[in-house]
Amino acid sequence: MFRVPRHNSHYVYGAIQSNITCSITAAVASLPFLAEGSFVLRWLSSWVCAWLVALPIALLAAPVIRRLTDLLTSEEAGAHVDTTK
Repeated sequence: MFRVPRHNSHYVYGAIQSNITCSITAAVASLPFLAEGSFVLRWLSSWVCAWLVALPIALLAAPVIRRLTDLLTSEEAGAHVDTTK
């Protein structure tokens, strides 16, 4: 099985995330075609188009989002807010 090096995991994440997001939104947008019986064809067509647009955006944005996340988070043990008081 082909495996991507761990240091490129953000690209794999972006591909998986965009795939799931596009499949769900394409399904929701295709719901009106259930009555016609063309839901599956419309959903697949919409999903492919949406994923072809979303995938490059997700892959380009992933490193930027990862860096921004690193800036906004901390690995310090005491960095969380205690809400029990």
